[in-house]
Amino acid sequence: MLIAGPCGAETYEQVMQTAEGIAKNDQIKIFRAGIWKPRTRPNSFEGVGETGLKWLQEVKKTYGLLTTVEVANKEHTELALKYGVDVLWIGARTTVNPFSVQEIADVLKGVDIPVMIKNPVHPDLQLWIGAIERIQQAGIDKMIAIHRGFHDGHTGIYRNHPLWEIPIELKTIFPNLPVICDPSHIGGKRMFLKEIAQKALDLGMQGLMIESHIQPDKALSDAQQQLTPDALHQLLSELTFRKTTTTDAKFNDKLQHLRNIIDELDEEMIQLTRKRIDIIEQIAEYKQDNNVSVFQLERWMEILKSRTQSGIDKKMNKDFIEKLCLLLHEESIRVQTELMSKKEEKNK
Repeated sequence: MLIAGPCGAETYEQVMQTAEGIAKNDQIKIFRAGIWKPRTRPNSFEGVGETGLKWLQEVKKTYGLLTTVEVANKEHTELALKYGVDVLWIGARTTVNPFSVQEIADVLKGVDIPVMIKNPVHPDLQLWIGAIERIQQAGIDKMIAIHRGFHDGHTGIYRNHPLWEIPIELKTIFPNLPVICDPSHIGGKRMFLKEIAQKALDLGMQGLMIESHIQPDKALSDAQQQLTPDALHQLLSELTFRKTTTTDAKFNDKLQHLRNIIDELDEEMIQLTRKRIDIIEQIAEYKQDNNVSVFQLERWMEILKSRTQSGIDKKMNKDFIEKLCLLLHEESIRVQTELMSKKEEKNK
């Protein structure tokens, strides 16, 4: 699924010219445009409102593209339905507010229309799940999740932190829910769109929503992350769209063989982790018998340093090793604290 169009509908000419350029690529089936723009501060461009919906009707009539707009409240939703918008989307700022999502859900009861839900601004999976469930309970059975990255205080090169593990976890919870990616809002700049889009496709995401404007540098919002239609077509031509599966027997046999090895290694890892916990339990008793605290800073620092270096020596990712050490250490603290508490309670 490929969706493209301007961050915001600004003028009739801008919308129609952008749609004309986008329509030249048969891969793109849906035209997006922000009609109402939720801005952090007043006196910024906040969208053209209902007038823009009339322009989208012209886009559909002239170029045969389906249309989608962001809705944030009851009024937006009712107007979008009135003007025949084909797909609705709930933005990141709305997903964080259960009251707003429920207001939209109430309007959609008994309506047959696809709804796309962007992840919340901050990395809160439960808010994303809650928004999905509210729309589901309204009777909407055609839904799509949009991964647009998260604002979490990171200082990376992207506008929003991808945190790819969160949409992957969402997919685990909702296996039949399509998840697509919005590289424009993750990257924040045109130069990053290709690498983000390719990463999303490599992770099995089922589509892309990319912002496109006939004159990006003159856009009234998010100018740096929008592409001209021609640049968009070039970007799409450079992406590799991978298959989710194959009927090649030789490939499947080899893949299954490698997966069997992974399964065996995972089982060994679980057994080793169980043995590690057994030792931790012994340490907990020994510390308690000698009135020694659970957390030992020097020991923890030594573990973190030595294991990280060992992983680096073995050509492993430093961040992964540190996260693994932290996870094991947190479990060690939990086990020791729990055992000590139980023993003290028993001795009372």
